[in-house]
Amino acid sequence: MQEKNFVIAAGRIFMLAIALVPVCEVAAQQDEFQRLLNEEVDAVNPVYKPVVGIGTGVLNYFGDIRNNNYQPTLGTPGFRIDLSSTIDNKRTVRADFFFMGGTVSGNQRSYSDPMENFNFRTSLYNFGVDLNYDFDHLFRNRERRLHPFISIGFSTLSFHSTTDSIGTYYDPETGSKVSARYHYWTDGTIRNLPQTAYNEEISLIMHRDFKYETSLRDIYDWGRGKYAEFAFAVPVDIGVELQLSDRTMLRLGNSFSYVLSDLIDHVSSKNVSGIIGKKGNDMFSYTYVSFHVDLFSSAKALKIEKLLATDFDPMLFGDEDFDGWMDGWDQCPGTPQGVVADSTGCPVDTDGDGIVDYLDREPLSRAGMYVNDQGVAITEDQLASLLDRSLAVGRNEIEQYIRRPEAVLSRQASGKVQIPDRFRALDTDRDNYISFDEMLREIDRYFDATSSLTATDIYELNSFFFTQ
Repeated sequence: MQEKNFVIAAGRIFMLAIALVPVCEVAAQQDEFQRLLNEEVDAVNPVYKPVVGIGTGVLNYFGDIRNNNYQPTLGTPGFRIDLSSTIDNKRTVRADFFFMGGTVSGNQRSYSDPMENFNFRTSLYNFGVDLNYDFDHLFRNRERRLHPFISIGFSTLSFHSTTDSIGTYYDPETGSKVSARYHYWTDGTIRNLPQTAYNEEISLIMHRDFKYETSLRDIYDWGRGKYAEFAFAVPVDIGVELQLSDRTMLRLGNSFSYVLSDLIDHVSSKNVSGIIGKKGNDMFSYTYVSFHVDLFSSAKALKIEKLLATDFDPMLFGDEDFDGWMDGWDQCPGTPQGVVADSTGCPVDTDGDGIVDYLDREPLSRAGMYVNDQGVAITEDQLASLLDRSLAVGRNEIEQYIRRPEAVLSRQASGKVQIPDRFRALDTDRDNYISFDEMLREIDRYFDATSSLTATDIYELNSFFFTQ
C-alpha cells in the first residue's frame, strides 16, 4: 500500500513538473523581453553629494577624577550628527563635519583622606571636522560589505562642570528636611557636620542625591580663577563600516579625544590649593553606532528605457558601429570599430579635455589645461596664435583657393561631368559648371526659405560641387 501511494505521489509530482515547464518558458521570455525594453548601465560621471549620519553611544572620561570601573560599552549617553563627503578621485578620503553632545562624570571616593572625596559632571558639546581614510585600495574585492576606517580631526569643545556638594537630611527635632553641605568621614559615612570628636554624637548621616547643583568654578577657586570653559580637542576614530545598500551604511566605531585642557574636572596639576592633580591633559572616549544615508547623490547605475512595449520596433536594436549600444539610443552612431564607448555610445574622454581618447595623443592632460585638436597641452601664447584671425581669407577672396584643375575642365569640356537636372537651374551662366557663387547663392536661398531644394539636396549639391 505504501509503495502504491509512493508511485501515485511521484506521478503527481512528475505531471506538475511537466505543467510548470511552459510557465517557466513564458517567464523566461518575459524576462528576456524586459531586458530588451530596459537596461541598467553604470553612470559615466555620477555626481556625489554629502552623506548625512546620526548615531548614539556612550561617553567615558579619563582625567584626574574618574570612575573606578571602565568599560567601553558602559558610560554616560551621547549622540553625534555627521555630514560627510569624499574629497579625492579614488573616494578613499572623506571629510566629515560633526557635532557631538553628551555628558561625562567622575566620582572619587577616599576613606583615608576625606579631602580626596570629589565628584563632578558636565555636559560636553563638541563641534569639528575630521578626515576619514578607508583601506579599499588594499583589497581586491571593492564590492565587499565591510570597510575598516581610521580618522583624525580637530574640534572645539565646551563644558560647564558642576558637583554634587549639597544634600538634605531629616532633622528629628523639627521634623523636616534640612539642606547642608556633604562632609565625608573616615568611617565611610557622609554627615551634615565636619568630622570631630564633639560632632560624632550630634551629627546626622546624609545620603547623596546626585543632583550636581553647584558650579565647580564658582565654589572652588583653588588658584585657577575664572578660567574659560572651552577648549580644543584632537579626536581619533577607528572602526568598521557595514554597507547595507548603495545609499545606506552602518558604522561601528570608537573615538578617543585628547583635550588641550586639564580643567574639565576642575582638578589640575597647576592648582595651588584644594585637590592637586597629575600632569597631563584630560581625555574622553565615545563608543558609538551610527546610521548614514546618501539622500542626494546621483544613482551609480542608470536604467535606460530602450522603448515602450507598445512601440516595439526590431530595427531599433541594430548596432551599426558595433560599439555595444543600439542605434536607437546611440548618441554617436559613427564610433570607429574597436573604440571604447561610454553609456551614451560616445567615445570615452578620460581627461575631459574635449578630445576623445582614441584621438587624444595626451590622454591624461592636467585638468584646466588648454589643448590643441590632438589633445596635447598648449601654452596661452600658442592658444592666442590659434585665435589670431589677422590672416583670415575674406569671402571675396575665397575663389583664389577654389581652383578648377585642368583635368576637371577637360572632363567638363568632354561632357563627362553632367549637372543633375535638379541643379541645372543653378547654372545661371550656362557654362555647364556650378561655381562657388552659384552654390552659395542657392544655400542662402535655402535658409531664406525661397529655395525648392531640400536639406538632402543641399548636401548632395555640396558633394557635387567638389566632384565636378
